[in-house]
Amino acid sequence: MSKPKRDFALEVFFSKWEFVAKYHLAASDAESLSLQELLALASPADRERFEGLHLGYTETFGAPTLREAIAATYDSVSAKDVLCFAGAEEAIYIAMQVLLTPDDHCIVITPNYQAAETVPLGICAVSGVPLDEDKGWSLDVDRIKAALRPNTKLISINFPNNPTGAIASKAAFVALVQWCRSRGIWLFNDEVYRLVERSPELRLPQVVDSYERGISLNVMSKSYGLPGLRIGWLACRDPLVLLQFERYKHFLSICNSAPSEVLAEIALKGREPILDRNRDIVQKNIGMLNGFFAEFPRLFDWREPDGSCVAFVRYKGADGVENFTRHLAEEVGVLLLPSSVYRSELGPVPQDRFRIGFGRSAMGSGLSVMREWLIEPTPPDASKRRRQRSRAMSRSSQS
Repeated sequence: MSKPKRDFALEVFFSKWEFVAKYHLAASDAESLSLQELLALASPADRERFEGLHLGYTETFGAPTLREAIAATYDSVSAKDVLCFAGAEEAIYIAMQVLLTPDDHCIVITPNYQAAETVPLGICAVSGVPLDEDKGWSLDVDRIKAALRPNTKLISINFPNNPTGAIASKAAFVALVQWCRSRGIWLFNDEVYRLVERSPELRLPQVVDSYERGISLNVMSKSYGLPGLRIGWLACRDPLVLLQFERYKHFLSICNSAPSEVLAEIALKGREPILDRNRDIVQKNIGMLNGFFAEFPRLFDWREPDGSCVAFVRYKGADGVENFTRHLAEEVGVLLLPSSVYRSELGPVPQDRFRIGFGRSAMGSGLSVMREWLIEPTPPDASKRRRQRSRAMSRSSQS
């Protein structure tokens, strides 16, 4: 097992701030449920099954009934095409370790979840293809074609995208699938934000349903808002490759938590009310963000993302996004994620942006504190950092 080339910057950042910041506006997940709320969605039989559960080992592939519930979320997948993991991270790691060798080449879109590039970089040559920032973070298939090498084995995409919330156009998606098919290239899509789109018309097909060498990654953490279950999965229609994934899992988690598997199954069976609630929260919060950023046009460039519950906002203050996000966290406990966390070894990522999460119902409180912090006059006894921040914003507003 190869060692990552660098620390996981996002998790290092969160290990410092996530559980101490009072207002977590950097969260990447949707609103969660309590155990009581989730069990209220269960059928009497599933509730009884959970309460009488034997706490032994589970099947490495995942409980058959859970895999059936997962398969029901696809168009062309059966339970035999699904392998469960301890969250999405294990799934990404195993898929890359199995599919790639030192002689291969991989293409990864940027910006992206760091593991999408760091894991392949520990195995083989990797090329980054940036989304087009000037065109709403769109996917340019010609750029991917230009990055092709004779030994290109896999292309890794992520739509809806983390951190931008962008979704590739259906025309670009179809073109990419056709191009991969013509060359026998694996297409791996991180689809963890699917079903939380600004409009259903923007929703892409799942890659496993679209292509025989397509692999779909999903998880209970993001759109479903249940990260504490630590249940993710890969859907793949190649049984031999899926078996290799399963063999590799024996060296990592071996199997998933039995209670988590039952709870994930309950959530998937009751997914419509969960997803409807989370989509409602996202739409309400986008309305608040539209109003908030309209108050500070000289400080922020904001556009509604196509999907997900995260966005990548440009900060235009003269103090820079790193200072801005650090002072905001230190002084009033409002947490945003600076774009340095998305630094890529595959090419430049804009360093004047921050990720904001808007999937949780308490977002309004954090925005109110942030608004007060931005407009509050600097008191005489304020810290040096606060005076610098105030002057920087003043210069920005005059430009």
